[in-house]
Amino acid sequence: MSLLSLAFMGREWLADAVLYEIYPQSFADADGDGVGDLRGVIDRLDHIASLGVNTIWFNPCFASPFVDAGYDVSDYLRIAPRYGTNADMAELVDKARSRGIRVLLDLVAGHTSIEHPWFQQELAADGPSAEGDRYIWAAELPDSAWALDQPGTPAWVRSPGPRPGWYLKNFYDQQPALNFGWINGSSSQPWRDAIDAPGPLRNRQALKDIIAHWLDLGVAGFRVDMAFSLVKDEELEQGYVETVALWWEIRSWLETDYPDAVLIPEGSEPRTGGELAFDADFFLVIHDAHASLFNNQFAGRLPFQEPREPFFDAAGKGSTKPFLDAWAVARDGHPDRPIILATADHDFDRLSCGPRTAEQLGAALTLLFTWGSIPCLYYGDEIGMRYLPGLPNVEGSVCDPGYNRAGCRTPMQWDDGPNAGFSTADPARLYLPIDPDPARPTVAAQQDDPASTLNLVRELIALRQATPALGTRAPTRVVSESYPFAYVRGDSHLVVVNPRREPATLAVDGAEPVWASGIAARPGELRVDGFGYGVFTVPA
Repeated sequence: MSLLSLAFMGREWLADAVLYEIYPQSFADADGDGVGDLRGVIDRLDHIASLGVNTIWFNPCFASPFVDAGYDVSDYLRIAPRYGTNADMAELVDKARSRGIRVLLDLVAGHTSIEHPWFQQELAADGPSAEGDRYIWAAELPDSAWALDQPGTPAWVRSPGPRPGWYLKNFYDQQPALNFGWINGSSSQPWRDAIDAPGPLRNRQALKDIIAHWLDLGVAGFRVDMAFSLVKDEELEQGYVETVALWWEIRSWLETDYPDAVLIPEGSEPRTGGELAFDADFFLVIHDAHASLFNNQFAGRLPFQEPREPFFDAAGKGSTKPFLDAWAVARDGHPDRPIILATADHDFDRLSCGPRTAEQLGAALTLLFTWGSIPCLYYGDEIGMRYLPGLPNVEGSVCDPGYNRAGCRTPMQWDDGPNAGFSTADPARLYLPIDPDPARPTVAAQQDDPASTLNLVRELIALRQATPALGTRAPTRVVSESYPFAYVRGDSHLVVVNPRREPATLAVDGAEPVWASGIAARPGELRVDGFGYGVFTVPA
């Protein structure tokens, strides 16, 4: 057994995790300024605990000018004042821990805000730093325009001075890329630092310092934004080998100093032939594996998304093949690799989007909590909050004409009071508008309704935690790839979901219901109503 395999035993808790993603601007506003805050989360910890989740993942909480909703960090070591203080985060971590809940933070590793002191210091200089530049500067505009940036905008931004030249960005112009070096050097392009040059080494150490600061405060680890955007050029050259090696260096340090801390990437970790540095893969909502199941065109479509009917659609025209193929690729050579599958997230749509109704959510949620992935519940999905189209561009939410992220970032709906219980502020001051539908779902309305989405989620999480066969460690065997979709977990439990409007049948003997809706057992088969779902025991 390798050193990493032995060390992973300290992070075994992740295999049993049920994550809950909180977009802090929109969860709960305790001070009445219209924007969510940490005190609001503290006040709502009992709700989070009541779901049965055991890990909170926060989107960035650090100081920021919020050009990109906090993904443009101006101080990694300080909580953004609008959310509270570092002491508030420490209190939240402590009170969450008392309820059996860990806290993960979002680490923006590849870029900062232009307002970060590091950038301001280099911007004020008339040339490269003697200690090594933390950012990537070119005296002349480079010919190459590649980079991870906003679609359709140049990768290089002219310096606003006094430093002459251009800087490389990662997304918006206000997000300069940190310098972790390049694969290919060039005498004609001296800004292409080697990965072991002083600037890149300074940034590697800074990453460790940032991580240690928050781990010492009590957080359990990090989800790393754009984790593989660090070393430049290598996606064109050798498949992220050097960036994975960089994270492996950080992982090796963590094994000694913080062996229980987890690292989760944005997306899937590239397979480079060596041991993996991260603790899981993340099937992002905007990427094909997830999109092929749930995303419809109502929330838009990104250039890399294939136009197709999602499998979880009433018309029943979708396919599970893209998802199953992606799952097989991620597990190839790593059969026990945890994979996170979310209900939704802060970057696209929600399960309740467009024509998809509350009646259709049960089948989707059943899959997400029983497939064998680590489930991640996006705030509000426990009550079936809907994606709202056509919202204004707030803090960079509209970064492409067909890609409006504001619709999945609206305030949490707690009750039928003013602003749905999210805030006491004037509605005009809210971070984003409340869903205007008078019939919008709320926690209060669903709390004591046994047929509600809220209680369905609670039941599913409880069932998962009480049934090892439904967790991440048990094998999964697909027995029907179409409608209904059906799979056996752990050789003992059959899960059946029918996302389409039309009924379906599944040939099976000896299935006994454990938890089901809209499924009738007949000799030799199960008849599954439209939108039916269930979990059954089956003979070994």
